[in-house]
Amino acid sequence: MGLLSKLQHEFMRPKYYTQTELAGPLGTISLNRLDLGPQDVWRYRKMRGSWFTLEPWIVHRAFRSASGMRASDLDVARGKNAQCILEEHWDTFMIDDDWIWLSQHGINTVRIPIGYYHLSGQEPRVLPNTDFDGYGAVYASAWEYIKKAIERAGHYGIGVLIDLHAAAGAQNCDPHSGTSTGRVYLWESPANLESTSIALQFLVRNLSPIPNCVGLELLNEPSNSDKLRAWYESTLACLRRISPDFPIYLSDAWDLPYYSKFVGDRPDFVVADHHVYRSFTEDDQAKSGDQHTELIRTSTAPLLEEMLKNARGNLIIGEWSAALHANSLRSDDDGEQDRQRRAFAQAQLECFEAHTAGYFFWTYRKESGWDAGWSMRNATRAEILPSFYGKKRQLRIVRDENKKAELMDKALKTHTDYWTAKGGSYEFFRFEDGFSQGWEDAFLFITFPHGTSMSELGFRGEWLKRRNARHARDRGASNFTWQFAQPTEDLQITVELQLPTANQ
Repeated sequence: MGLLSKLQHEFMRPKYYTQTELAGPLGTISLNRLDLGPQDVWRYRKMRGSWFTLEPWIVHRAFRSASGMRASDLDVARGKNAQCILEEHWDTFMIDDDWIWLSQHGINTVRIPIGYYHLSGQEPRVLPNTDFDGYGAVYASAWEYIKKAIERAGHYGIGVLIDLHAAAGAQNCDPHSGTSTGRVYLWESPANLESTSIALQFLVRNLSPIPNCVGLELLNEPSNSDKLRAWYESTLACLRRISPDFPIYLSDAWDLPYYSKFVGDRPDFVVADHHVYRSFTEDDQAKSGDQHTELIRTSTAPLLEEMLKNARGNLIIGEWSAALHANSLRSDDDGEQDRQRRAFAQAQLECFEAHTAGYFFWTYRKESGWDAGWSMRNATRAEILPSFYGKKRQLRIVRDENKKAELMDKALKTHTDYWTAKGGSYEFFRFEDGFSQGWEDAFLFITFPHGTSMSELGFRGEWLKRRNARHARDRGASNFTWQFAQPTEDLQITVELQLPTANQ
């Protein structure tokens, strides 16, 4: 490569923000996307999903030639024929039949966990001086597989949440963070921090233009500390320079009270991710399955209701399962075990539907063996999980303008009569605008043509914030903009008013 070619190549390489550049003030985070449309339904609808990761108890064949403890991605990369083994796994584990199955059961979003090293084929700057330095060839094609997965998901009406499950140096001590060392070293090495920053900037730049990519999760289950909190702040400041509106998801690091408020205090589209498991601790194993079911209703549900308010509605369950420890099941009878799992799963689903913006079952399926606690495919077959999530999309919903006008006139009269009787002056046109906007938004969601389940507004606060800002931009700000917001917030009511027309 000649000097000119080298200079051109260097000039065309993406530029990334450095820690020094991030030391400056961010300023006000503006909302760029006020004119919401059909493409935005992907990111704002309620999410019901699943996925998998490369762990030996889920996909043991991928670890057949791994080195060392045979527990992490690095162990696989250091083994024999690693590239061939991984590409075989990527080619065969999720095929079109799997996407069809997910779609037919109402799944509208999947959470795909990746490692920073999966980007090295496209962006080699993520590897220098990290644990995976020297193993770039193993992952040379990984980014193409990730893009293909997002494309195939979109083809079947399924959104994708990309999750940086493994950061450079590891963000937790578990092997699913990329290494088997049991050491958390992300925040102890400048090279690891730089690698992770480059990876996240790369992902936001490449994913934010894709409509069915619903967001990016910065880390999975990181060890909680003051360093994490500071890192979240600086990383969000960095990524908002690239995209002010792309949804960013934060693991709560097992501290939901703190991070729900952290998210709720921010002006931008940031979502807290909480994981719910009841099978790992001694306390979990001391309780029966039925006790766990009761506690979901009496303890977890009230907690999530409060946390959802703290987060301004920006809360999901990024992982959950129907798994109960053998000590909790307290029976060798398969039917009794499934009864307990079924009741436990049903209680969780009722809780998550009421008090979150979405949830993701861990995991979609296992490579072999029967597991009705962890495999969505097995649990569905055993009728532990439902056969369909949400409401089935209706194909013949009619736009009834006469009904809209009739109901709007009735609602407007009730509103004006009530406030006129109180005296003073009001801007009743804002209420009329709000009713019309809420009606159109409801129609937008219920007629969204992607997937088999009806789309429902999940991130209500984020959607309404943008609707209210656009109204103020177009009609002028005033002390009476609450009249626009009031009927707009009743979107679910207008959904129900329109659905009966589907049977006409």
